[in-house]
Amino acid sequence: MCLKFLKSSVGRKYLMAVTGVFLLGFVVAHMLGNLQIFLGPEALNSYAEHLQNLPALLWPARAVLLGAFILHVGVSISLAIENRRARSIPYACGATVEASYASRTMVMSGLIILAFLIYHLLNFTFGVTHPRFFHLVDAKGRHDVYSMVILSFRELPVSGAYVAAMGLLCLHLSHGISGLFQSLGLAGAMPALKRAGAVIALVIFAGNSSIPLAVWLGWLKAVGGGSVE
Repeated sequence: MCLKFLKSSVGRKYLMAVTGVFLLGFVVAHMLGNLQIFLGPEALNSYAEHLQNLPALLWPARAVLLGAFILHVGVSISLAIENRRARSIPYACGATVEASYASRTMVMSGLIILAFLIYHLLNFTFGVTHPRFFHLVDAKGRHDVYSMVILSFRELPVSGAYVAAMGLLCLHLSHGISGLFQSLGLAGAMPALKRAGAVIALVIFAGNSSIPLAVWLGWLKAVGGGSVE
């Protein structure tokens, strides 16, 4: 019965909403963790070290997050294909006037965000794309995440791609947040949810984009004992 429900369009929308709430929570938590960079190298490097010292929780959490993301994207693509096939007559010009740009580009923005996420992991988690920054250690012998982030964002292609991806994420969330709560049965609060979705999306964009912006304005600088491990 449960499997049959999840195969239905209603069930898949519900599944996409649940994974969306889960991913939104991660995005907010990740942003708050990253913003510790403004507290200085000790705060950020200590935070990163604490996470690295919990591999039994860290890697399962990463696997669950990746699975939720893939499931979210996969379900959204299947629903988009189903909707396209069900549309026997193409919309007349102007028929999508009420549909926002964000709602019409949800699948595309999601796929681009997925591509950026892969690059982001290769850069800051696995050290594949910028190994010279990844292997820095601070004066206490810890992974110097503070210097790694700042030195990476001092490269214009890296910071530019990051801000552009945050813009797409903001666009995606501005529609997605209200949509996911609607799928969970809160359609009666749609006006408030739309406003809340826009505000949350802008806060996430501002919070994440403030880091590369602060680097380029010289407010954040790699200081102290960064050295190659």
